[in-house]
Amino acid sequence: MFGMPGPMEMMVIGVIALLLFGKRLPEVARNLGSSLNEFKKGISNVQDDINGAT
Repeated sequence: MFGMPGPMEMMVIGVIALLLFGKRLPEVARNLGSSLNEFKKGISNVQDDINGAT
């Protein structure tokens, strides 16, 4: 029922993000990217700990 958003939905999401964040959008995207990298590193560390314990 709910699949991947199409091009029109992505455009609407982009316009809403632009209205909400405006000039800060690059900073918000950068912070989101660094948070995602930290999350991936944390998951990797947990997997390494699990593999090391077995």
